[in-house]
Amino acid sequence: MEIKPVIIFGAKGLGKVALDIFKSNDIVVYGFLEEDATLHGTEIDFVPILGSPDDDGFLKLIGQKCDAFIASDDNRYRKAMTELVKERRKVVPANAIHYQTYVAHSAEFGYGNLVNAGANIGANVKMGSHNILHAQTTLDYDVTLGDFVQIGAGTIVAAGTTIEDGVFIGTGCVIVSGITVGKNARIGAGSVVVEPVPAGATVFGNPAKVVGK
Repeated sequence: MEIKPVIIFGAKGLGKVALDIFKSNDIVVYGFLEEDATLHGTEIDFVPILGSPDDDGFLKLIGQKCDAFIASDDNRYRKAMTELVKERRKVVPANAIHYQTYVAHSAEFGYGNLVNAGANIGANVKMGSHNILHAQTTLDYDVTLGDFVQIGAGTIVAAGTTIEDGVFIGTGCVIVSGITVGKNARIGAGSVVVEPVPAGATVFGNPAKVVGK
């Protein structure tokens, strides 16, 4: 299978992470597309910031010649740019998975996911699309992840857990086996979650308790 160069949407925080991930897999990054015009014409690690994300001159490269990756932790922006790429170029964003990630053979991925160095993806994990797993995240076996989930560095999600769409989990959390974290819930850094989290709730602590909704 041909490995195409990648154009990264977003040249700030996660854009630099995505660049490192693609380079770790010896995948060429053709350039960045970035909304901040003050960055246009500059470079990150010798990779050029080409122009704006809606510039048809660069968008036309995506599809036959290049893949795309959306590098932002703003879910609204990720959704908008994904729709842009799908509508104009009839493709979906690539996955960015660091070569130092362990991925079980039975794990399943959607598209547009970012998985940073040292993550562990266990047997029969089912991951949707547009998720962000920071460094050293562990998803134990039989975990199900929805779409647009972000999980902080060092967090452990134990076996059989379901994380629904739009959930944010902070750094260094532990989510115990078999529970469900509801859609758009937020879990504060360092929390130990021992019971189901309602949709839209914010929980924090050890054990984690609801602190807002």
